[in-house]
Amino acid sequence: METTLIERLGDRLYDAFVARESIAPLSTQHEDLTVHDAYRIQQRFVDRRMDAGETVVGKKIGVTSKAVMDMLGVYQPDFGYLLSGMVYGEGERIPLDTLIQPKAEGEIAFVLKRDLMGPGVTNAMVLAATECVMPCFEIVDSRIRDWKIKIGDTVADNASCGVFVLGDTAVSPRRVDLATCGMVLEKNGEVIGTGAGAAALGSPVNAIAWLANTLGEFGIPLKAGEVVLSGALAAMATIKAGDSFRVSIGGIGACSVRFA
Repeated sequence: METTLIERLGDRLYDAFVARESIAPLSTQHEDLTVHDAYRIQQRFVDRRMDAGETVVGKKIGVTSKAVMDMLGVYQPDFGYLLSGMVYGEGERIPLDTLIQPKAEGEIAFVLKRDLMGPGVTNAMVLAATECVMPCFEIVDSRIRDWKIKIGDTVADNASCGVFVLGDTAVSPRRVDLATCGMVLEKNGEVIGTGAGAAALGSPVNAIAWLANTLGEFGIPLKAGEVVLSGALAAMATIKAGDSFRVSIGGIGACSVRFA
Protein backbone atom coordinates (compact mmCIF):
# COMPACT_ATOMS: atom_id res chain seq x y z
CA MET A 1 0.00 0.00 0.00
CA GLU A 2 1.09 3.56 -0.63
CA THR A 3 2.10 5.61 2.40
CA THR A 4 -0.77 8.05 1.94
CA LEU A 5 -3.31 5.21 2.17
CA ILE A 6 -1.52 3.68 5.17
CA GLU A 7 -1.74 7.01 6.97
CA ARG A 8 -5.37 7.52 6.04
CA LEU A 9 -6.37 4.11 7.40
CA GLY A 10 -4.36 4.63 10.60
CA ASP A 11 -6.05 8.00 11.05
CA ARG A 12 -9.46 6.39 10.51
CA LEU A 13 -8.76 3.92 13.34
CA TYR A 14 -7.53 6.74 15.58
CA ASP A 15 -10.65 8.81 14.88
CA ALA A 16 -12.81 5.78 15.70
CA PHE A 17 -10.88 5.33 18.97
CA VAL A 18 -11.42 8.98 19.95
CA ALA A 19 -15.10 8.98 18.98
CA ARG A 20 -15.73 5.54 20.56
CA GLU A 21 -17.28 4.38 17.32
CA SER A 22 -16.64 1.30 15.21
CA ILE A 23 -15.86 1.21 11.51
CA ALA A 24 -16.29 -1.35 8.75
CA PRO A 25 -13.53 -3.98 8.45
CA LEU A 26 -10.52 -2.69 6.54
CA SER A 27 -10.13 -6.11 4.92
CA THR A 28 -13.49 -5.83 3.17
CA GLN A 29 -12.65 -2.41 1.76
CA HIS A 30 -9.07 -3.28 0.79
CA GLU A 31 -8.89 -6.92 -0.23
CA ASP A 32 -5.16 -6.57 -0.96
CA LEU A 33 -4.41 -5.67 2.68
CA THR A 34 -1.34 -7.66 3.81
CA VAL A 35 -0.10 -8.27 7.35
CA HIS A 36 2.91 -6.08 6.55
CA ASP A 37 0.59 -3.26 5.49
CA ALA A 38 -1.48 -3.80 8.64
CA TYR A 39 1.54 -3.34 10.91
CA ARG A 40 2.32 -0.07 9.12
CA ILE A 41 -1.26 1.06 9.72
CA GLN A 42 -0.91 0.00 13.37
CA GLN A 43 2.21 2.14 13.71
CA ARG A 44 0.34 5.16 12.35
CA PHE A 45 -2.52 4.54 14.81
CA VAL A 46 -0.09 4.22 17.74
CA ASP A 47 1.87 7.29 16.61
CA ARG A 48 -1.34 9.34 16.65
CA ARG A 49 -1.99 8.29 20.24
CA MET A 50 1.57 9.13 21.21
CA ASP A 51 1.30 12.52 19.50
CA ALA A 52 -1.67 13.11 21.81
CA GLY A 53 0.54 12.51 24.87
CA GLU A 54 0.59 8.77 25.56
CA THR A 55 3.77 6.74 25.99
CA VAL A 56 4.61 3.08 25.34
CA VAL A 57 4.63 1.03 28.57
CA GLY A 58 4.82 -2.45 27.05
CA LYS A 59 3.71 -4.87 24.37
CA LYS A 60 1.03 -7.52 23.99
CA ILE A 61 0.62 -10.78 22.14
CA GLY A 62 -2.79 -11.51 20.68
CA VAL A 63 -4.57 -14.58 19.36
CA THR A 64 -2.42 -17.15 21.18
CA SER A 65 -5.08 -19.58 22.42
CA LYS A 66 -7.22 -21.96 20.39
CA ALA A 67 -10.33 -20.68 22.18
CA VAL A 68 -9.72 -17.12 20.97
CA MET A 69 -8.67 -18.28 17.51
CA ASP A 70 -11.94 -20.17 17.16
CA MET A 71 -14.00 -17.22 18.45
CA LEU A 72 -12.44 -14.76 16.01
CA GLY A 73 -11.61 -17.00 13.08
CA VAL A 74 -8.01 -15.71 13.19
CA TYR A 75 -5.37 -18.42 13.32
CA GLN A 76 -2.01 -16.75 13.88
CA PRO A 77 -0.62 -14.63 16.72
CA ASP A 78 -0.04 -10.91 16.42
CA PHE A 79 1.33 -8.11 18.57
CA GLY A 80 0.43 -4.62 19.64
CA TYR A 81 1.61 -1.79 21.89
CA LEU A 82 0.51 -1.08 25.46
CA LEU A 83 0.16 2.65 26.06
CA SER A 84 0.00 4.71 29.23
CA GLY A 85 -3.67 5.54 28.65
CA MET A 86 -4.57 1.84 28.86
CA VAL A 87 -3.49 1.28 32.48
CA TYR A 88 -6.01 0.68 35.30
CA GLY A 89 -5.33 -0.41 38.88
CA GLU A 90 -6.39 -3.59 40.65
CA GLY A 91 -10.11 -3.47 41.47
CA GLU A 92 -10.55 -0.07 39.85
CA ARG A 93 -13.83 0.71 38.10
CA ILE A 94 -13.49 1.04 34.34
CA PRO A 95 -16.09 3.33 32.75
CA LEU A 96 -17.73 1.24 30.05
CA ASP A 97 -18.44 4.30 27.93
CA THR A 98 -14.70 4.76 27.35
CA LEU A 99 -14.70 1.53 25.31
CA ILE A 100 -16.62 0.35 22.23
CA GLN A 101 -17.23 -3.42 22.37
CA PRO A 102 -14.93 -4.75 25.11
CA LYS A 103 -14.27 -8.33 26.15
CA ALA A 104 -12.29 -9.62 29.15
CA GLU A 105 -9.33 -12.00 29.00
CA GLY A 106 -7.40 -13.54 31.89
CA GLU A 107 -3.67 -13.59 31.24
CA ILE A 108 -0.18 -13.76 32.74
CA ALA A 109 1.82 -10.55 32.49
CA PHE A 110 5.63 -10.45 32.40
CA VAL A 111 7.58 -7.49 33.77
CA LEU A 112 11.08 -7.27 32.28
CA LYS A 113 14.28 -6.32 34.06
CA ARG A 114 16.47 -6.30 30.95
CA ASP A 115 16.03 -5.84 27.22
CA LEU A 116 15.18 -8.72 24.89
CA MET A 117 15.95 -8.37 21.20
CA GLY A 118 15.45 -11.04 18.57
CA PRO A 119 16.33 -12.98 16.55
CA GLY A 120 17.56 -15.97 18.53
CA VAL A 121 15.74 -15.31 21.81
CA THR A 122 15.22 -18.59 23.72
CA ASN A 123 12.95 -19.50 26.62
CA ALA A 124 15.95 -19.45 28.96
CA MET A 125 16.73 -15.91 27.85
CA VAL A 126 13.10 -14.89 28.49
CA LEU A 127 13.24 -16.24 32.05
CA ALA A 128 16.58 -14.55 32.70
CA ALA A 129 15.21 -11.21 31.49
CA THR A 130 11.97 -11.37 33.53
CA GLU A 131 11.72 -9.57 36.86
CA CYS A 132 8.37 -11.13 37.77
CA VAL A 133 5.07 -12.44 36.47
CA MET A 134 1.66 -11.14 37.56
CA PRO A 135 -1.99 -12.05 37.08
CA CYS A 136 -3.77 -9.61 34.82
CA PHE A 137 -6.83 -8.76 32.83
CA GLU A 138 -6.59 -7.55 29.30
CA ILE A 139 -9.78 -5.84 28.24
CA VAL A 140 -9.62 -6.20 24.50
CA ASP A 141 -11.63 -3.81 22.36
CA SER A 142 -12.13 -3.51 18.63
CA ARG A 143 -12.61 -0.46 16.49
CA ILE A 144 -13.82 -2.90 13.81
CA ARG A 145 -17.62 -3.26 13.78
CA ASP A 146 -19.07 -6.38 15.45
CA TRP A 147 -15.60 -7.93 15.82
CA LYS A 148 -15.80 -9.07 12.18
CA ILE A 149 -12.04 -9.19 11.84
CA LYS A 150 -9.45 -10.93 9.78
CA ILE A 151 -5.78 -10.95 10.74
CA GLY A 152 -5.12 -7.68 8.89
CA ASP A 153 -7.97 -5.94 10.73
CA THR A 154 -6.84 -6.84 14.23
CA VAL A 155 -3.18 -6.13 13.47
CA ALA A 156 -4.00 -2.68 12.07
CA ASP A 157 -6.20 -2.04 15.13
CA ASN A 158 -3.18 -2.43 17.45
CA ALA A 159 -4.01 -6.08 18.09
CA SER A 160 -7.45 -5.05 19.40
CA CYS A 161 -5.95 -3.42 22.50
CA GLY A 162 -8.35 -1.81 24.94
CA VAL A 163 -7.06 -1.44 28.49
CA PHE A 164 -5.34 -3.71 31.01
CA VAL A 165 -5.23 -4.31 34.76
CA LEU A 166 -2.36 -5.88 36.71
CA GLY A 167 -3.02 -7.78 39.94
CA ASP A 168 -1.30 -6.82 43.17
CA THR A 169 0.89 -9.93 43.47
CA ALA A 170 4.14 -10.68 41.67
CA VAL A 171 6.33 -13.80 41.73
CA SER A 172 9.56 -14.94 40.12
CA PRO A 173 8.89 -16.86 36.89
CA ARG A 174 11.16 -19.61 38.24
CA ARG A 175 8.86 -20.24 41.21
CA VAL A 176 5.90 -21.45 39.15
CA ASP A 177 5.42 -23.84 36.25
CA LEU A 178 4.04 -21.36 33.76
CA ALA A 179 2.84 -24.07 31.36
CA THR A 180 0.74 -26.01 33.87
CA CYS A 181 -0.49 -23.29 36.25
CA GLY A 182 -4.27 -23.25 36.24
CA MET A 183 -6.52 -20.24 35.70
CA VAL A 184 -10.09 -19.71 36.91
CA LEU A 185 -12.12 -16.84 35.45
CA GLU A 186 -15.18 -15.59 37.36
CA LYS A 187 -17.89 -13.15 36.31
CA ASN A 188 -20.16 -11.75 39.02
CA GLY A 189 -19.06 -14.56 41.32
CA GLU A 190 -19.75 -17.37 38.85
CA VAL A 191 -17.02 -19.43 37.19
CA ILE A 192 -17.26 -18.86 33.44
CA GLY A 193 -13.94 -20.22 32.24
CA THR A 194 -10.88 -22.22 33.14
CA GLY A 195 -7.54 -22.64 31.46
CA ALA A 196 -3.84 -23.16 31.97
CA GLY A 197 -0.62 -21.50 30.93
CA ALA A 198 -0.23 -23.98 28.09
CA ALA A 199 -3.14 -22.27 26.28
CA ALA A 200 -0.72 -19.49 25.26
CA LEU A 201 1.32 -21.17 22.50
CA GLY A 202 2.12 -24.11 24.78
CA SER A 203 3.54 -21.84 27.50
CA PRO A 204 3.51 -18.09 28.18
CA VAL A 205 7.32 -18.29 27.97
CA ASN A 206 7.02 -19.57 24.39
CA ALA A 207 4.74 -16.63 23.66
CA ILE A 208 7.23 -14.06 24.97
CA ALA A 209 10.06 -15.67 23.00
CA TRP A 210 7.87 -15.60 19.86
CA LEU A 211 7.18 -11.92 20.43
CA ALA A 212 10.82 -10.99 21.02
CA ASN A 213 11.87 -12.78 17.84
CA THR A 214 8.99 -11.39 15.77
CA LEU A 215 9.66 -7.84 16.96
CA GLY A 216 13.33 -8.40 16.15
CA GLU A 217 12.37 -8.73 12.50
CA PHE A 218 11.09 -5.14 12.72
CA GLY A 219 14.13 -3.93 14.69
CA ILE A 220 12.01 -3.42 17.82
CA PRO A 221 13.22 -4.55 21.28
CA LEU A 222 11.30 -5.57 24.36
CA LYS A 223 12.68 -3.11 26.90
CA ALA A 224 13.58 -3.37 30.58
CA GLY A 225 10.69 -2.12 32.69
CA GLU A 226 8.05 -2.94 30.09
CA VAL A 227 4.97 -5.01 30.78
CA VAL A 228 4.33 -7.80 28.28
CA LEU A 229 0.94 -9.53 28.13
CA SER A 230 1.43 -13.13 27.05
CA GLY A 231 -2.03 -14.02 25.75
CA ALA A 232 -5.45 -15.22 26.88
CA LEU A 233 -5.71 -18.53 28.76
CA ALA A 234 -9.41 -19.04 27.98
CA ALA A 235 -12.12 -17.65 25.74
CA MET A 236 -12.93 -13.94 25.86
CA ALA A 237 -15.84 -12.94 28.09
CA THR A 238 -18.47 -10.38 27.14
CA ILE A 239 -18.95 -7.35 29.40
CA LYS A 240 -21.89 -5.17 30.38
CA ALA A 241 -22.22 -2.29 32.82
CA GLY A 242 -22.08 -3.39 36.45
CA ASP A 243 -20.13 -6.59 35.78
CA SER A 244 -17.25 -7.59 38.01
CA PHE A 245 -14.55 -10.09 37.06
CA ARG A 246 -11.87 -11.98 38.94
CA VAL A 247 -9.09 -14.13 37.58
CA SER A 248 -7.07 -16.49 39.79
CA ILE A 249 -3.87 -18.12 38.53
CA GLY A 250 -2.29 -20.93 40.52
CA GLY A 251 1.05 -20.00 42.10
CA ILE A 252 0.81 -16.38 40.95
CA GLY A 253 -2.27 -14.74 42.48
CA ALA A 254 -5.49 -13.00 41.52
CA CYS A 255 -6.70 -9.86 39.78
CA SER A 256 -10.12 -8.20 39.78
CA VAL A 257 -11.84 -5.54 37.73
CA ARG A 258 -15.25 -3.82 37.74
CA PHE A 259 -17.15 -1.94 35.07
CA ALA A 260 -19.13 1.20 35.78
